[in-house]
Amino acid sequence: MSKVVVVTSGKGGVGKTTTSASLSAGLALKGKKVAVIDFDVGLRNLDLIMGCERRVVYDFVNVIHGEATLTQALMKDKRVEGLYILAASQTRDKDALTLEGVEKVINELKADGFDYIICDSPAGIEKGALLSLYFADEAVVVTNPEVSSVRDSDRILGVLQAKSKRAETGDTPVIEHLILSRYNPKRVESGEMLGVDDVIDLLGIKLLGVVPESQDVLNASNAGEPAILNQDSNVSHAYSDIVDRFLGEEIPQRFLSVEKKGLFSKIFGK
Repeated sequence: MSKVVVVTSGKGGVGKTTTSASLSAGLALKGKKVAVIDFDVGLRNLDLIMGCERRVVYDFVNVIHGEATLTQALMKDKRVEGLYILAASQTRDKDALTLEGVEKVINELKADGFDYIICDSPAGIEKGALLSLYFADEAVVVTNPEVSSVRDSDRILGVLQAKSKRAETGDTPVIEHLILSRYNPKRVESGEMLGVDDVIDLLGIKLLGVVPESQDVLNASNAGEPAILNQDSNVSHAYSDIVDRFLGEEIPQRFLSVEKKGLFSKIFGK
């Protein structure tokens, strides 16, 4: 049975699209058939991070308006088997997405046998964001360990609980997961950032995983590949753990505390 998963946040720049790319790639690496859809009309970042921006011929809005078929617009990832990308439109018309059009695309993906449909939401509560979460079965809320980011994420949780189709029809609630991105234990210890327990207490949802603050995220974006594919980085390990937990595996949390330096590191300052 297909599952619709929205990746959302209260504000921009917290690692939402990075998470959409790595979550969808990670699920596909586990043998799932996955479509990831960019709902951020006018910006179109997902295809850049996925490294397929030059392959975009038709986009999400073209499909909704009947200017292209879904088969024509879906781009098959060249690195990961079973992963497909549907790019956002660069139109400035924020009303280009419609509820009926989004529902038609999602239903068609379900009929095509996709296991997961990942909806990469724009930040905030504009129309694209509301449409991206409306059909969600599960939600991954991405936040930084900063008060403003957590507060905005709390607002998004309220929207999920009130504006989703499941909420409107009285169905079982959307399953909510938390990803804490750009986490730096040293800055937590010095009081510059909120700790994991503080964020969980404030938002009241289960932690899916912590992604450490790292230059590797930017490097992956610049290279046009999901961060999870760089297997030598802690960011990749973090997202691999997140995918496993999302699929129901019990894996201890990592990257929560400052790494203790060994004798070699202390002597040579590495």
